[in-house]
Amino acid sequence: MLVAKFVDREEELSALKKALESNRFELIVVYGRRRVGKTRLVLEALKNKEYVYYLAVEKGNLERFKKTAAKVSSEIKYAKEDWESFFYFLKNKIIVIDEFPNLIKEDKTIISLFQKIVDENLLNTKTKLILIGSSISMMKEKVLSYKSPLYGRRTGQIKLKPLKFKYLKEFFPSASPQELVEIYGFTGGTPYYLEKIKTPFWSWLDEELKDPKSFLKEEGDFLLRYEFEEIGTYKRILEAIASGKTKLGEIKSFVGKPSITEYIKNLIEIELIEHIKPVTGGKRGIYQIADNFTRFWFRYIYPNLSEIELGIFTAQDIKQDYNNYLGEVFEKIALEFIAEEIARGKLPKVTKIGKWWYKGEEIDIVGLNGRRTGIFVEVKWSDLSRRDIARIYESLVGKARYFKTESKLYIIVCRNAPFIEEENLKVYTLDDILQA
Repeated sequence: MLVAKFVDREEELSALKKALESNRFELIVVYGRRRVGKTRLVLEALKNKEYVYYLAVEKGNLERFKKTAAKVSSEIKYAKEDWESFFYFLKNKIIVIDEFPNLIKEDKTIISLFQKIVDENLLNTKTKLILIGSSISMMKEKVLSYKSPLYGRRTGQIKLKPLKFKYLKEFFPSASPQELVEIYGFTGGTPYYLEKIKTPFWSWLDEELKDPKSFLKEEGDFLLRYEFEEIGTYKRILEAIASGKTKLGEIKSFVGKPSITEYIKNLIEIELIEHIKPVTGGKRGIYQIADNFTRFWFRYIYPNLSEIELGIFTAQDIKQDYNNYLGEVFEKIALEFIAEEIARGKLPKVTKIGKWWYKGEEIDIVGLNGRRTGIFVEVKWSDLSRRDIARIYESLVGKARYFKTESKLYIIVCRNAPFIEEENLKVYTLDDILQA
């Protein structure tokens, strides 16, 4: 399913259009997680152009590709059944191969074969070849790695990331600021999920949980099976992290395996989880699920599948816990906002930014510029009074004593708060984030 609404992606779209208009051969790699809108981006760039678009499957790609390409280039029907012959007839055309990892799975030699085709037949033409892939691990290893036969042949690559929170308003113009955060906690910035949701969010979710054909029940498994053959241990790891077990020892104990290092490494590689260390450095860190939908699914759907089937687990059960869940979601929104305010010059420049903890004390976001500047941010998914702000400010000042910077700026990001004007304290609300 392609998303109907095309939001953001200006830089990526501009880069693609520029490559498509060039007078030389182009090999462009577009990759990123499933559902993130890669195909939609490419097809948007190809509007009003003639092109061959082929969605690779697990078997029989040569025959299928020939039939697809014949709709654009009828003479290809005379070609032999091999890729070299196909590309000979498609010189100077635009060719898009979606889910390229399926070609690799079917034929391990395809990368070397494509290298030969590029070197011998396409380099001196105006052919545009676009390879799209959702398996991040395979695209990195087989296509983008310096060990890949295609290394050095590509002329451009785009790693498509989820949309930022600020763009949700374009999908849901009538939603309240709080509802936007609630939706973001479910979808993250994945266009596929954003297109599925209807407002009001909680009514839609309740109906979705009752629907026996709902995509929700299988989606987590579907995403993992695309990357891994055996998914049981990966599911246990993600369930552990989603339930609040963020340290390696806690996760290992929950999973019940003597070693999960390789599994953790693989989940980081495909960007489902991230290993976060204090911004000041340190060997030990914590693990978080990087994607909101995956975190939501493993916190609320996967552990309750039997109850969902029986119809006794509803959206109300999720809603009762949701404010606790949204704390981490709002921290990511706040980090995104603070980084953009810095980029806009509205906050002091920093060279590194992230979480910090030390000896039982923690600050949600710390930005540092050597010993010159320190930004210290507390994030609260709640409405704050003046008394709350004074208490949080005092706590931040106390924790910031570990940092010997020449200047210190304290920031509180919350759902709602009265206007505060202090020299070294800024208070931002959810409305401020959306209006920025």
